[in-house]
Amino acid sequence: MAAVLIEGVVLCFILLLVCVVNIRNGPVGGVHYYEAPVKERAAALGLITEEQIRRNRRISGTVLAAGLVILAPWMVFAVNGARSFREGFIQLTVMFLECGIFDRVFIDWYWVGHTKAWIIPGTEDLMPYISRRSWIRKIVLTVILYPVLAALLSWLCTKTM
Repeated sequence: MAAVLIEGVVLCFILLLVCVVNIRNGPVGGVHYYEAPVKERAAALGLITEEQIRRNRRISGTVLAAGLVILAPWMVFAVNGARSFREGFIQLTVMFLECGIFDRVFIDWYWVGHTKAWIIPGTEDLMPYISRRSWIRKIVLTVILYPVLAALLSWLCTKTM
């Protein structure tokens, strides 16, 4: 189980790295993670274009999806040697929930909510960027969708073995 926890840290690091790369030139580079009013305001202020927002979302989403649907199953089935649906499902679920908790607590609650790193000038009146309701909804979706994804990937991996 220690390997699974370490591999979960790898997924967390990928997520963190994607966020850092997005905001390397300022928080507006990560505006695609924000709620619609913030994106609209940033575009209206001329800080970023709608096309740049779509491009950043597409690139970030591709990298994160690759980590979840390619790297994670590879670690579980090729590195850890999982052979059954149950083994794969448990390991993937642990990894995904670890990453999800990291995202909700460290990135959303702390980094975005309690530091100045993600403040986009001209949008301060729209803070908090992640409302309590949105944060709770993200937690619920994390707890439901990550196990569903783990089940689907485990099923696919065990069918192709």
